[in-house]
Amino acid sequence: MKRLFLLFILVQLSQTAMAATEGRFVQKNNMFPRVEITTTMGKIIVEMDRSKAPITVNNFLTYVMDGSYKGTVFHRVERDVENDRDFVIQGGGYDRNYDGVYEGEPIFNESGNGSKNDMYSIAMAYQDRQPHSGTRQFFFNMDNNDHLNPGKDWGFAVFGMVMEGYETLDKIMQVETGFNEKIGYDFVPKTPVVILNITVLEPTPL
Repeated sequence: MKRLFLLFILVQLSQTAMAATEGRFVQKNNMFPRVEITTTMGKIIVEMDRSKAPITVNNFLTYVMDGSYKGTVFHRVERDVENDRDFVIQGGGYDRNYDGVYEGEPIFNESGNGSKNDMYSIAMAYQDRQPHSGTRQFFFNMDNNDHLNPGKDWGFAVFGMVMEGYETLDKIMQVETGFNEKIGYDFVPKTPVVILNITVLEPTPL
């Protein structure tokens, strides 16, 4: 009986520990949590907006807290060549070998929250024509991408803005890219741009 009781306690403690890493518990009273993204090309600080995109922010923070963004890459650095402008930098879904990493359950698309896919905003990626299929991949808008906003169809949910590290993103945008046979995708950096870590910053004092 004592052994069963101890097992029950251990299970409860384990579940509590797991729950504590969920994004909704991270600075739960802070509507604008910030993270620092450390890459092989510099750092980026992002301020997220729970008031407009609570599902997306909490989902992102869950992956941050379990450490699974560490060692992933920006697999898509794409320019709009036809219009001679920058487009997006996307990552978070593949490791250095371009193998896919663990994905949780897809989340609801919050693209109707009023935030726009403007330059240096961060948004949730999803599979083509499946607006509620987003899991862990995210992208930075590297221009004002109005066509990614919702209209007659769903758009891409913006959940934050870059506050520092614009120069890092500009530098990543300049890397040499090409076709990667493993993922069957163009615009892949020939030298991997790796996310070394993402950490949650202390709340900014009012």
